[in-house]
Amino acid sequence: MAHYGVLGKYQIPESTEDIRGASLYGTNDDKLGKIKDVIFDHTTGDIGYVVVDTGGWLKSKEFLVPANQLRASAEHKDDFECDCTKQQIESFPPYNEEDLQSEERWRDYEGRYRAKWETGPVMHRAETDRNITPTTQQMQGNQSSLRAEAGLPRGGGAQFTESERDQEADVAAAESSTRVVPPGTDDVVINSSAVGIGGRWDTFQARLRERRKEAVTGCGTCTVGPQSEKGSVEKWKKAV
Repeated sequence: MAHYGVLGKYQIPESTEDIRGASLYGTNDDKLGKIKDVIFDHTTGDIGYVVVDTGGWLKSKEFLVPANQLRASAEHKDDFECDCTKQQIESFPPYNEEDLQSEERWRDYEGRYRAKWETGPVMHRAETDRNITPTTQQMQGNQSSLRAEAGLPRGGGAQFTESERDQEADVAAAESSTRVVPPGTDDVVINSSAVGIGGRWDTFQARLRERRKEAVTGCGTCTVGPQSEKGSVEKWKKAV
């Protein structure tokens, strides 16, 4: 079973692309804080979330952003951005690093957090400001959507208008998004497919995967690291 934890004070040797310390910007280029840490899968080394230190504007001081919702900042070199506002972040349940020490507590927190995230930041079509968050009617499959999916013209033989074609494209984009969590889902799985975010991110992620066993040797609750090495360390301490 996958186990998640923070990187903490571990420094990846020979990595000059550490994303910790990079700034994170939100909607309208509003600075949200700095990336303090990452939460990653000890089994694979894949990063699931970044931990952001707000510097004080948020009561709980820190918050999380899913890795697959980050992108390289267009305005600030080596920094990152996401579709969040401070108001949306204030609605997130407070992050507590100690929750990671219990699978049950982490699963509960992640479920509450994801529920807030999915109803918070709004999705848009690429390179446009068009909202692609589907309406209830669209999600349930109105007749226009069903006919468009089948490649059929509208009723009466008339073709779709440009506005209706845009609407159908919006629905298709929303349905293909990985940000929708089906209602009634109990277990929330971290989507670790964050790739192509930028050179700094990609290099750091690659180094973490390579060094993951070293990075998790300090974890007292998982068995990913080489147990023989952990045992040898304990014996050495006792001998001293």
